[in-house]
Amino acid sequence: MMLPTHALAGMLLALPYALAVPEFAGVALVAGFLGGVVPDLDMYIGHRKTLHYPVYYSVLAVAAVPVTVLHPSAEPIAALFFLIGAAVHSVADIFGGGLELRPWEATSNRAVFDHRRSRWIAPRHWVRYDGAPEDLLLSVALAGPLLIALGGVPRLLAIGSLAVAAVYSVVRRALPAIADRLVGLLLDFDSAKRIVALVPARYLDGSGEQLSSNTVDE
Repeated sequence: MMLPTHALAGMLLALPYALAVPEFAGVALVAGFLGGVVPDLDMYIGHRKTLHYPVYYSVLAVAAVPVTVLHPSAEPIAALFFLIGAAVHSVADIFGGGLELRPWEATSNRAVFDHRRSRWIAPRHWVRYDGAPEDLLLSVALAGPLLIALGGVPRLLAIGSLAVAAVYSVVRRALPAIADRLVGLLLDFDSAKRIVALVPARYLDGSGEQLSSNTVDE
């Protein structure tokens, strides 16, 4: 699933608490947003493995609940909703596509790495690929309650996430061809070859094959 969907999901999970405890609304909503975003910071360093922990985030989130109940201050509240957002992100990616360059082709058996069992979990393809029409529809559904209930910065975050989701969905199928074209242009310059060599192999298509032995992957 695409990043805006995860960000909106993290915010929506924090929404009931934000409405019930308005003095900590901002903390909970922003923490949920960040929890939905941060796992994808591993995009170029072992994607869906380095920062994706479907089991451990979930365990830590459960453990954080009594701490938050006993000490309802900004720090434990932020930690709780960050962990919830990150846990849901890591689990939700299992129900999307795999790690291949064109996930709509469904050729990869890797969705998310399970560190507890030291193995990859296969994608379920309920959402065929990140940026698919059903992914955008999910973003719209998640954003709806947020746009109705919130104002200020949290509402702007929801609007911005939805806008990014719409644009990404429009261009998603064209991105592999654009990336391949860009790699082809970069390979004309010796200095740029070092940059291409750092790109995970799954993001390279035909024009990156000559560097495949030097590219990094998870």
